Amino acid sequence: MATKTRADWQTLAQSIALPTQAFIDGRFVDAISGQTFTRINPANGQPLVNIASCDSDDVDLAVAAARRAFNSGEWSELAPKARKAILLRWVELIREHKEELALLETLDTGKPIAETLRVDAPSCAEAIAWYAEAIDKIYDEVAPNGPSTVALVSREPVGVVAGVVPWNYPLIISGWKIGPALAAGNAFILKPAEQSTLGALKLAELARLAGIPDGIFQVVTGLGPTAGQALGLHPDVDAVVFTGSTDVGKKFLEYSARSNMKRVGLECGGKSPHIVSASCSDLDKAAMYVAYGIWYNQGETCNAGSRLIVDHRVKEPLLAKVKEWAAKLQPGDPLDPATTMGALIEQQHMQRVLDYVRIGQEEGAEVILGGEAVRTDSGGYFVPPTILDNVRNDMRVAQEEIFGPVLVVITCDGLEEAIAIANDSQYGLAAAVWTDSMSEGHKAARKLRAGTVWVNCFDHTSINAPFGGYKQSGQGRDKSLHAFDKYTELKTTWIEL
Repeated sequence: MATKTRADWQTLAQSIALPTQAFIDGRFVDAISGQTFTRINPANGQPLVNIASCDSDDVDLAVAAARRAFNSGEWSELAPKARKAILLRWVELIREHKEELALLETLDTGKPIAETLRVDAPSCAEAIAWYAEAIDKIYDEVAPNGPSTVALVSREPVGVVAGVVPWNYPLIISGWKIGPALAAGNAFILKPAEQSTLGALKLAELARLAGIPDGIFQVVTGLGPTAGQALGLHPDVDAVVFTGSTDVGKKFLEYSARSNMKRVGLECGGKSPHIVSASCSDLDKAAMYVAYGIWYNQGETCNAGSRLIVDHRVKEPLLAKVKEWAAKLQPGDPLDPATTMGALIEQQHMQRVLDYVRIGQEEGAEVILGGEAVRTDSGGYFVPPTILDNVRNDMRVAQEEIFGPVLVVITCDGLEEAIAIANDSQYGLAAAVWTDSMSEGHKAARKLRAGTVWVNCFDHTSINAPFGGYKQSGQGRDKSLHAFDKYTELKTTWIEL
């Protein structure tokens, strides 16, 4: 198939059918209240579609359908090999429809079409496929207790699981949660962010075609304070898995305490330190990773390397090279395959990012690149690569998650000081260090309080490696076999012989 041009994608965008209804108990339905919310295209500021705005009544229906489906055993008691076969049919359909999924994601979120096509849609399929392939290869255990007893330790599905996912990587992060939840035999209710619903509804259509039973996979559309909160408080939801801000993550812990002590898995915010030590000789490579570490996906990445902690001996040459990369990563039309940086998710968020630039200046930082909205004639929400220099780690721009294309630069003297600055944060999602000494790199990795540490690289990732954070970046892990811990209960069965 020939590579599509900007004009091709624009034509498809005009003709594609946009889903509007929630997917509950195997059917696409309006909200019971009849309410909708309007999604705005972040690339031009124009209304895109009206989508069902579900509330607690719709959540009650979805949870009841999920419970009924789970208790029936139609899915939960299906042989793992049979669940795998159905999930892999779903994966094939996702791959067949990856262009449509990529386009929906780009229209919804402002992400560049090149990235949603190359990364987001394929990664969703890969995650579900990986867990489908894994589920008939995981064995239970027998605890060693002598010849007179047998103590079986087996995994069972938790039951009804709600997944509340963010708008920055909707398809990818949905895949991280759908895969292990359904492979383990649970019933799963997906609540996408209201800014990024379209891809989730397409997944639901394909799930039905693949043969996922009614009630086992559902999509409840709506706003966080209504649909999201209703799932968090529902007494018949057994577990909630959430990716998003730390503030909202804390709300789900509160909802659990106020309702039924449901299990809560959280992947929350980050302010990842990106350390470049004086011993780093390959500044060209470091600069490329610093640039992509903060500016990929418009900086709307939880583990973005938003704090550059650089030794004063290499600071100036490194920043010069980072600026060269910034010139290559300017915002453009998300439907243009040549675009490497798209639009921010919504006008309110763009203003929040720009407010942080102003706050940084008021605190004494210096804007040495970017800092203002661009492409304003498009009506969209674009901010270019931005660098704030002369930042102290106690400033708000160094401590709070901006979630936009803003790199803050903190100067240090030696690796020990860099590590101390890096760890002086409420977050602990990820970190990176650049050094020519592998011994120094190992020691730094041990001392950095973060769920992932990269040495001489950044954002390397694979579905078979766990991802999650220390401190207020969350609890539990997505990805890898460790993710099953969030979606299964351990049962011990004692048998006297």
